[in-house]
Amino acid sequence: MAQPLPTRLLAEALGTGILVATVIGSGIMATKLSQDVAIQLLGNTIPTGAILVVLITILGPVSGAHFNPAVSLVFALRRELPWRELAPYTLAQCLGGIAGTAIAHMMFELAPLMIGTTARTGASLWLAEAVATFTLVLAILGSLKARPESVPLIVGLTITATYWFTASTSFANPAVTLARGFTTSFAGIAIEHVPLFVLAQIVGALAGLAAAGALSFNRS
Repeated sequence: MAQPLPTRLLAEALGTGILVATVIGSGIMATKLSQDVAIQLLGNTIPTGAILVVLITILGPVSGAHFNPAVSLVFALRRELPWRELAPYTLAQCLGGIAGTAIAHMMFELAPLMIGTTARTGASLWLAEAVATFTLVLAILGSLKARPESVPLIVGLTITATYWFTASTSFANPAVTLARGFTTSFAGIAIEHVPLFVLAQIVGALAGLAAAGALSFNRS
């Protein structure tokens, strides 16, 4: 990545912010338009998968388009992101995500930030988050090996799928999880349940990295 670090951090904050605004905004819109929970989830899923394709396509050449501390950790472990840049990337992603929550709320005339209250806890949901993040990391590394130009579409499709086959609806991202801890809307999570979700995501990301290594998913 030839761009200077401040430019890359801006891209990471902006991308994560737009992603979170899409997740939360589409969830709010879905609950306004339908009382059917399945329709609400569908209305939340499609915009999220779609915006990921757009954001990774336009910002990938700038920062790598991680938008996700777990993904940044994986690239640091692969020595494709300098370790000294992991903390700045993570901070930019988290701040961008929280800003995305505030913007989504304000678009719907809600308070910028509200402490999340939606209970999302228990072994099944933690397993689901590990599986979702494992699948995401494996998809990213596998597509980088097989067809790098397909990464935006692969990530969008992966998140679209994991929304529906995981019990947690696939947060799969510590920065997005934190940001969703500041909304009481459809997409929210109780703030006290964020840490174990993040832990499960990190475990899943590391497992995905290990599986990718076993499958020889490398850049060479």
